Amino acid sequence: MHVTHLSLADFRSYARVEVPLDPGVSVFVGANGQGKTNLVEAVGYLASLGSHRVSSDAPLVRMGAERAVIRAAVTQGERQQLVELELNPGRANRARINRSSQVRPRDVLGIVRTVLFAPEDLALVKGDPGERRRFLDELITARSPRMSRVRSDYERVLKQRNTLLKSAAMARRHGGRSMDMSTLDVWDQHLAQVGAELLAQRLDLIATLQPMTDKAYEQLAPGGGPVLLEYRSSVGEGVGAVRSREELYGLLIAALADARKQEIERGVTLVGPHRDDLVLKLGQLPAKGYASHGESWSFALSLRLASYDLLRSEGNEPVLVLDDVFAELDARRRERLAELVAPGEQVLVTAAVDDDVPGVLAGSRYVVSGGEVARV
Repeated sequence: MHVTHLSLADFRSYARVEVPLDPGVSVFVGANGQGKTNLVEAVGYLASLGSHRVSSDAPLVRMGAERAVIRAAVTQGERQQLVELELNPGRANRARINRSSQVRPRDVLGIVRTVLFAPEDLALVKGDPGERRRFLDELITARSPRMSRVRSDYERVLKQRNTLLKSAAMARRHGGRSMDMSTLDVWDQHLAQVGAELLAQRLDLIATLQPMTDKAYEQLAPGGGPVLLEYRSSVGEGVGAVRSREELYGLLIAALADARKQEIERGVTLVGPHRDDLVLKLGQLPAKGYASHGESWSFALSLRLASYDLLRSEGNEPVLVLDDVFAELDARRRERLAELVAPGEQVLVTAAVDDDVPGVLAGSRYVVSGGEVARV
C-alpha cells in the first residue's frame, strides 16, 4: 500500500499544497519550522484519526481558518481509493471515501496504515504508562479497525462510571443520601465487558509482538538483548496467562468489586485497562530507569520495527514514516535503521539536513520552505 498523492487545505502551516508521491523512499528536507513534519503528520492522521504531536485537532487547523482538509489518493495492489477528512474543531469531523459523504471518520481506518518513527518515541521507554497504552491501542486498531469502536465505548463507559463514583464520593463527604449501588453494578458489567475485549486484544498483541521486538533489537544492537514485553494489569498478577474474554470479564468484575470501597472514597475508577502498563525489560531489568540513552532508543525503534513487521505479515504493508529521527541517532544506529527500512514499499523521511539521511535511502527528494514543497 502507498500514497500516490497528498492534498492539504488549511492544515497546519499550509493554506494549500499538492504533493505527488511515488513508491519507495521520499525525503523531505528543510529547515526547522518550514512544514516538513506537517506533511507526514497529515498522512499519519489518516491512519489513526490522531496526531503524534498534539492531543486535539485545534492546532491542526491553520490560524484564521475554520476547518482543515486532508485528502490522499491511495493504491493497494490494483485497487485505488480517495480518502478525505475534514477537521472541524469543536464540531464533528467529516469523512469521504471515493467522494461519498455517507461515511463516518472511523470508516476510513484501515485504508491508510502507517508506522511512525519520531523523536517522541523515546517516551515509549522513558515516559508514563499512558504512552505505552497508546502505542498498544493504536497498533491494535491498525490491525483491526473495528477496535476503534471498542476503544470509544470503553472511554464512554469509563466516563459515565467516573461521574457516578464522583457523585457517590461527594454525597459521602457531605453526609448526603446514599447512592443506589445497583446503578454502579450495571456500569461495572459494561466496563468489564468492553474492558475484557480490549484487554484480550492487548495480551494477544504482546504475545505476537514479543519475538518480533527481540529480533529487531538484535538487528539494531547485536548482543545487547534480550528484551521482554511484560503486561502489568490493575486486575492483578496472572492476567497474562488468560486469553478467553469470559475469564477476563470475571477477573474484571471481581477486581471492581474488591476496589469499590476505595473507588467511592476517591471518586474514580481504579481498575481496568486504562490503569495498566506495558513494562519493557532489557535483560532482567526494566528499561525505564536502567537503560542508557542509546539502549532506550534501540528499544523504542525495535517496537516500531516490530509493529511494521507485524502489519506487513498480515497482508497490507504500511507506509513507513521517519520524522526527523536520524538527527537523534548515533551513526551506527542511523545506518542500521536505514538498512532495515529501505526495502519498504513506501518510506517517507523528514530531515533538516540532507546529510543526516543515510545514502541507502536514495529516492525522491523534496525541498520544503515557506509553505512550498518542491520536488528536486
